[in-house]
Amino acid sequence: MSLLPSIYSAAEIAGMSARAIAKAVASGKLRAEAVTEIWLDRIATVEPALRAFIHHAPDQVRALAVSAGQGPLAGVPFGIKDVIDTADMPTGYGSAAYPGWQPCRDAPVVHLVRRAGAVMMGKTVSTEFATAAPGLTVNPFDAARTPGGSSSGTAAALGAGLILMGLGTQTSGSTIRPAAYCGVAAMKPSPRLIETFGVKPLSATLDVVGPMARDVRDLALLVSVCMRRAELAPETLAPDGLLPLEPMGLFLPVHDPAADFMPLERAASILGSVTFRAVPGWWEGLGSAQDDVFAWEASASLGVDRDLHWEQLRPETHAFLRRHDGITFARWQEGIAARDRALADLDAVFGDADFVITPSAPGEAPLGHAKTGPATYNIRWTLLGCPCVTVPAGFGPAGLPVGIQLVARPGQDALLLRQAAAVEDRLRAAGVEARPGV
Repeated sequence: MSLLPSIYSAAEIAGMSARAIAKAVASGKLRAEAVTEIWLDRIATVEPALRAFIHHAPDQVRALAVSAGQGPLAGVPFGIKDVIDTADMPTGYGSAAYPGWQPCRDAPVVHLVRRAGAVMMGKTVSTEFATAAPGLTVNPFDAARTPGGSSSGTAAALGAGLILMGLGTQTSGSTIRPAAYCGVAAMKPSPRLIETFGVKPLSATLDVVGPMARDVRDLALLVSVCMRRAELAPETLAPDGLLPLEPMGLFLPVHDPAADFMPLERAASILGSVTFRAVPGWWEGLGSAQDDVFAWEASASLGVDRDLHWEQLRPETHAFLRRHDGITFARWQEGIAARDRALADLDAVFGDADFVITPSAPGEAPLGHAKTGPATYNIRWTLLGCPCVTVPAGFGPAGLPVGIQLVARPGQDALLLRQAAAVEDRLRAAGVEARPGV
């Protein structure tokens, strides 16, 4: 007997948003098992070429669908980055140093997502320890290009429609950049609003869990679960319909003159109410400050792996660790002090506005797979703790997705999500949105 109820066809289910699926499953109009079978079929077709999953076991997924709860993510196909602990799936941290490693419990953020009813389709590919050594995942829009990193698998799986929501992480640009390259929405939240226990640590100052989804309203729903804040759910925060836009500053950093600013300028012309913001003198120095903070803290958090598993680590990870050998505590202190001085002068960036828009990445995903692309437009916001959302903003000259990044002051995550939904509304009304992946 078919698992599909007569009220929906398979094609209708496949075209639903995550929030629509969750409502239908929670109301009893749709079964999580029916949703799961449709996504398992798609994974079976696309995954062999995409290679977004490091662990995917269809029978296990079917069993999880049967036991899925009826919460706000009921029945939603979901992916978890391989640096986040799961009790029923291996967590290898993207490394040969942890073959088949099985944590004894879920990370708290995974527990929240499961309790909300999401169906785990598997663990998604990460670079080694969420640093520099890429996995096998390719870009869903062009297999010759990187999907970005380090949250490579989650971004690619979303871009290809193999999941509808997922989790990445960010210490530099590891959520925002791959999401932009793969044509999906993602958030780097303010620090400490989503629990990071159970996530392979890199930097206590910088690490955040990065929720990712196919559009901003689905993203808001996921963030509401991960932050345990029902008021962030899309019905409350960003209901369907054309939302009003708040004024924004257009922020075009001068440190990357080769970047393609055309997508951002195109979006700004559509959005209106955008004023140019000059780059403050201290902005450029925040890049080296972030690097020093990251280096000092990562050299401690990866110390066990460096000392006990060196021979099993990738050459790129060796180079990453060697590059950080010379970082001193004094340089870490200087990096933190530079951050604090910048936070005291944020008006120099935002002015009278609550938001700025800036590139998510320098342009489209680069050709090749040896590197995951530069984090030029992410590292300073990560150091400052400013929440960021990337919104799909059409396509660049090579036909690859591009994104625009919205940024708010630290702690203003709810305001930022609403503004991102309003931006998405305007871009869609103007015919600017990402097409499906492969």
